[in-house]
Amino acid sequence: MYTTINENGILNNYAAEPQMYYAEYPAIWEQRKYVLQGLFATLIVTTLVLVGFSVS
Repeated sequence: MYTTINENGILNNYAAEPQMYYAEYPAIWEQRKYVLQGLFATLIVTTLVLVGFSVS
């Protein structure tokens, strides 16, 4: 941890910064998984909306 002291004797602590890294583009199998998750989520939301309309 990086610490400084000002002229009044007050401590000021700074957190250690983590190393940066760049995200990698998802592989083709990960992209397919994301598409399936999106379709499943769309199906659930559509079902909930239709049930809500039918109940009201």
